[in-house]
Amino acid sequence: MQTSALPNAIDELVAILGASSLLEALTTSDGRKVKVIDGPPTDDIALDDFLAIGWSGGEDQGAESVQDFNSAGARTRDEDLTIVGVIDVWSGDDTFATVRARAFQILGVVETELRATNDSPEAPTLNHTVLWAHLTRTQLRQYFTDQGARVALGFTVSCHARI
Repeated sequence: MQTSALPNAIDELVAILGASSLLEALTTSDGRKVKVIDGPPTDDIALDDFLAIGWSGGEDQGAESVQDFNSAGARTRDEDLTIVGVIDVWSGDDTFATVRARAFQILGVVETELRATNDSPEAPTLNHTVLWAHLTRTQLRQYFTDQGARVALGFTVSCHARI
């Protein structure tokens, strides 16, 4: 018996974004691609642009789930999920406008991959792991590092599932 849609929803979000041709197209002029990772980085990402699913960029929780009975009889449950992620980009100089624009361009791909289209009518279901999913929140952080201007754009994907 499935007790939560959360693990599968995270897996599918990582898979969908990892296979995104739209993300692949965002390679920078110096050859940097957007690296999609599951959870916090496990290797040196100082010179990478990355999109992490299930990690906020800090010590905050990576996802949350709240459940309640769907109806009398306790046969099914409704589950509301929130999955956090972070987009982290850098420029090598001290201009925030460039990295901020790139971070929001990557976020646009996340939103596009979650929207239903004629080519992908099931996109909001995360490959049938939830009833629907959508982008609901963002948080922008800007800072300087020894690599120059860096932007971290946190986001939340909210989902609803029936288990």
